[in-house]
Amino acid sequence: MTRSRESRILILDAAERLFAERGFDATPTGAIADLAGVPKGLLFYYFPSKTDLLRALMGERLDLDPIDTSALIAEGDPAQSLLNVTGRLRELQGESAVRRVIVWREHRTHPEVRARLRDYRSQLQAIVERVLGASILHPIAARRVRIAAEAWVAIITTPTLAALSADEELEAGDELAGPADAADLPALADLISAGLREPAA
Repeated sequence: MTRSRESRILILDAAERLFAERGFDATPTGAIADLAGVPKGLLFYYFPSKTDLLRALMGERLDLDPIDTSALIAEGDPAQSLLNVTGRLRELQGESAVRRVIVWREHRTHPEVRARLRDYRSQLQAIVERVLGASILHPIAARRVRIAAEAWVAIITTPTLAALSADEELEAGDELAGPADAADLPALADLISAGLREPAA
């Protein structure tokens, strides 16, 4: 890795950590440069504004392209397939403060984050559709699979934190999750999968 690429990654890592801990607006660029161990001028060389830094984090660290969907398919069991997708998504969230905290905190006030969140949900929608379609062993209309996938994406990506209202702020360490408790997900997956069963002859 070149020194310039390493410096850029150090800056992104520092920004991710501080934005997750303090929030975007409460994090000065000087603190990011200090944590990254780089001169402030170098930070502005790579990211002319703090918004450019946020945009880069969203663009580079909120991506689902590397997910191997074949490992998530449970043939003949769409409910388990939905749970497999969710399990993988939670693993990725555990690895990234961008996925776990920042996107949910900042999407209300930063249009670039909202736009990236829409793209993220579209990516996730495509993954869920692929996994669901491959798990169903009987012919089924693509529209039904799409609607089921949309419902599941809404369940697992709608941020809540004890019914977080629009004017509440996340505290350091708070995380957002879908509206359902993890214990409720199997029942919700069964409910959605019921609409995908083969019609009785």
